[in-house]
Amino acid sequence: MTAEIGKQAPDFTLQAHTGETVTLFDFKGKNVVLYFYPKDMTPGCTTEACDFRDQYEQFSDVNAVILGVSPDPVEKHQRFVEKYGLPFLLLADTEHQVAENYGVWKLKKNFGKEYMGIERSTFVIDKEGKLVKEWRKVKVKGHVEEALAFIRENQ
Repeated sequence: MTAEIGKQAPDFTLQAHTGETVTLFDFKGKNVVLYFYPKDMTPGCTTEACDFRDQYEQFSDVNAVILGVSPDPVEKHQRFVEKYGLPFLLLADTEHQVAENYGVWKLKKNFGKEYMGIERSTFVIDKEGKLVKEWRKVKVKGHVEEALAFIRENQ
């Protein structure tokens, strides 16, 4: 199953930094902001996570949960959460299966090297589990505010 606007979002089961197992279905009845990012503790990913942290209460006010997903293991997520005081779950997609289902596991180029990795992307899933919005190739600056505005306008 792949992610497609207007269709049911691909379900998943991943381990969170808390050690609990999380499925998308756990959040039925809430809006879900599912954001994929390349790597814990890197500048862009840290900025994005801290932007979500700083807007956390506003997302809660519109019945939305934030879930961050990267291929990093649970232990690295735990350190990331502790260092930056992140109030939302980070999920370990170490086999990148969820990233593939959402079409964000891509061939990337950096300093002339090619490798597979996460293309920074965000998805909004409505209270019934339907994918209603996606942003791909996200630029971090202003993105969290844009996601929040979308949910506010489309409740």
